[in-house]
Amino acid sequence: MQNFPCIFTIGSDNISTIQVQEVRRSLRGKAEVLFGKNTVIRKLIREHLDENPQWAALLPHIRGNISLVFTKSQFLLETKDVIAKSQVPAAAKPGMYANADVFLPKGPTGLEPTKTAFLQALNIATKINKGQVEILNDVHLIVNGEKVGVSQSQLCTMLGIKPFSYKFNFGVVYDNGKIYYVDALNVTVPEIMAKFHAGVSTLAALSLAIGVPTIASFPHSILNGFKNLLAVAIETSYSFPEADAVRNRVANPDAYVAPVTTSAPTGGKAAPPPKEKTPTPEESSGGEMGFSFFDS
Repeated sequence: MQNFPCIFTIGSDNISTIQVQEVRRSLRGKAEVLFGKNTVIRKLIREHLDENPQWAALLPHIRGNISLVFTKSQFLLETKDVIAKSQVPAAAKPGMYANADVFLPKGPTGLEPTKTAFLQALNIATKINKGQVEILNDVHLIVNGEKVGVSQSQLCTMLGIKPFSYKFNFGVVYDNGKIYYVDALNVTVPEIMAKFHAGVSTLAALSLAIGVPTIASFPHSILNGFKNLLAVAIETSYSFPEADAVRNRVANPDAYVAPVTTSAPTGGKAAPPPKEKTPTPEESSGGEMGFSFFDS
């Protein structure tokens, strides 16, 4: 914990040793996977709380069949992806709870005729066809969420079926004293910026509506005030540099028309230049003076 400031807590129910070894191999040099008794882990953390009080945030989340994955900030996303992709087929063991429905399709099974009695004990209709047992109808062998029986497990083994697959279940992420859920790592920077901009826009609109100035609304208040001042200057012929620039543009719109550089095709006539709309003082104040209501 002193060397790795970031920790994943992951549930390890029904996880095989081979699956753990594959994760450790994939994370070598970037993260460490630790399994241990929860009581021992909590005891060791409490013994070092005087020097590291931020570790206390992790204590409530050390419960159940979990493991800890230690890593550093620059490897957080990569570590999460490796753990999330770790999923291997698993056999149906007696007494375990199924995490998926298991169906046996009708047709030949490859089993010897001597297995007919075993299948009939499971209420599976069969017949002998070309020296092997054939199932007559599709069979819903195991129901999702129910316990796997001994006979169901044995039949899956006979047929070479590994119907289930298990993966680590993410708990929380400990990051330098802060606790959050792993879903937070899926949020991209553009999404964060979009939410931030939406929040600032809402705050600015609320501040303008109720007349309470804030940092978010202050630029808009200044810009609105400048627009009002510019409109008054145009109507009263009051002079200041910004108003003079707008007044000049209103009086001489042709001077601001961009020259047409496209040549006319042979035998044709050149298209007339587009007629520029005479800007109003409100429109001119935003573009000509370098201000915009949506400028960041």
